[in-house]
Amino acid sequence: MSVRTPDPNPGWLSEEDLYEARNRLPMVYVEAVPVRLDSLGYVNEVGLLLQADAEGSMVRTFVSGRVLYRETIRAALIRHIEKDLGPLAFPQLPVSPVPFTVAEYLPSPSQTGFTDERQHAVAMVYVIPVTGECEPRQDALELTWMTPQEVLSDGVQAEFVGGRGALVRQAISFAGLGR
Repeated sequence: MSVRTPDPNPGWLSEEDLYEARNRLPMVYVEAVPVRLDSLGYVNEVGLLLQADAEGSMVRTFVSGRVLYRETIRAALIRHIEKDLGPLAFPQLPVSPVPFTVAEYLPSPSQTGFTDERQHAVAMVYVIPVTGECEPRQDALELTWMTPQEVLSDGVQAEFVGGRGALVRQAISFAGLGR
């Protein structure tokens, strides 16, 4: 049984072609850490998705997905935020599509600290304020809004896999918060 969110535009690569591409070249991804801001523009909540991994363990993650051929970064961000958080999330994309960091995932542990057993992937990572109502994606059990302090706690950090806990820490630091 697959726990992946169904792709609303599956025609761009078949499963076989995607497998072959992942074995031959890096895949380009966008990742977004959704946040809620207070009236002064400070981050007061971070949205984390809770889902089951292939082994049935519960893990925390955030918005993530591939950039399609001929798709802009902005369009990919909007598509994945809508797919993962619902059409009423109302994301506030930055004026410039410059990420706060770039994460390089490799199929086995490496010096990058980020792993994805399926592929070599390069992900542009953003902090994206959302103002609307969010509904978790189909393969997520829930979307939890936490304070930055809760996200930085050892218990929540232990729920991330593949190095994503480090990305959330970087996102919180980028937003001017953290310990």
